[in-house]
Amino acid sequence: MSKKQKKAIPKPAPTKRQLSKWQRQMKIRRIVIIAAVVFLAGILSWVGYGYYQDYKARAGAWREVVIEVNGVDFTMEYYVKMFDAYTKATGVELELIQNMGDYVADMVAKYIIEAELLRQGANNLSIEVAPEEIDARLRETGWPDNEAYREIVRSALLLEKLEEHFSSGLNATMEQAHVQVMLVESQEVADEAIAKIEVSDNFTALVEEFSCNPAIEGDLGWLPREIMPSTLIADAAFNITPGEISEPIYDETATKNVGYWLIKVTDKHDEEIDALVMLLGSETEAERVKAQLASGGNFSALAMNYSQHESKIKGGELAGLKQGDMGSTAFDQVAFNITPNVVSEPVKDESVQTTGGYWLVKVIERGEHELTPNGREGLVGKHMNDWFGELKENSTIENLLNKEKKAWAVDKVLEGR
Repeated sequence: MSKKQKKAIPKPAPTKRQLSKWQRQMKIRRIVIIAAVVFLAGILSWVGYGYYQDYKARAGAWREVVIEVNGVDFTMEYYVKMFDAYTKATGVELELIQNMGDYVADMVAKYIIEAELLRQGANNLSIEVAPEEIDARLRETGWPDNEAYREIVRSALLLEKLEEHFSSGLNATMEQAHVQVMLVESQEVADEAIAKIEVSDNFTALVEEFSCNPAIEGDLGWLPREIMPSTLIADAAFNITPGEISEPIYDETATKNVGYWLIKVTDKHDEEIDALVMLLGSETEAERVKAQLASGGNFSALAMNYSQHESKIKGGELAGLKQGDMGSTAFDQVAFNITPNVVSEPVKDESVQTTGGYWLVKVIERGEHELTPNGREGLVGKHMNDWFGELKENSTIENLLNKEKKAWAVDKVLEGR
């Protein structure tokens, strides 16, 4: 049975008014769509340009040369990688990087420069490190096998080979002197020490009583002239008769672990004091300056002439001092208990350093002698330092890292931690 077809109902034709209305609506829609597309395209273009510019800036920063050593360039990317590896390898704490980033950044830059100079200098001596040697050392340390750590290992191995190179050039024996030394604070103390040594005939037994430089004191053993602690000691060691003690030798550059304060408190308020101070290099000098003050000398003027404390530029004036500010118990015990406007007696302080003192040198023996392990190590170190110093002096080095670039590098390192 065939389906009954629906009868088509003709639709009325649109009037001119309706056609006109539809055309206006279509036109508005097209305008809105086109505007939206243009706007969206503009937004996307702007955002894309921004991302591109940001990427371009970042990529440019990574590729920027920040250090040059004799024509060898090091980019920011290398610097940041080495910053990260070096601080991890040497145990630099994260807190130090966060709080003293600029200092650590300079330390890393110095390392990169010196490592490259070392590589170039070693190459001039035909000293190289094979990749297999680096591989073996990396396995020993457990460090990652990447460019930065490989360079750190290469530098360490080069240093070892350079030490062997300079050590191999030394003779087994050479002219040396067996010496005993001490630094004392003044001529008067030197005379007292010599008198006691002559009675006891035991130089080293009196070191603890008189010496004020623990870094260089007592029996130094056999040493060649080259590595004597100072030229003054060397001149005495190779000129005086063995068994004798030198006359006191003044050394204005020698550092002593002792000083003497003169303190005059000018005002006290609550837990603070205002004071005039000066730090002198010996008790003898302190007594002499105190005598000048007693004779009417001006404290500030004398402080500017004789004091070894940084306050000398202000005539020794220190305002608003609290206990602990000076980092000296000896200073505090006097300064916070003394009667105002009275100059203290000389206050001995072994927590400070002053310069200027007198060397006493005794030669036990002198002559051709086999190099001791310490003597050999000292000579190798000196020869290497001299070699490296000359290498550095004749090199062209550019450190292009400014404060902003170092801060940027520090941020990148911290982001990766």
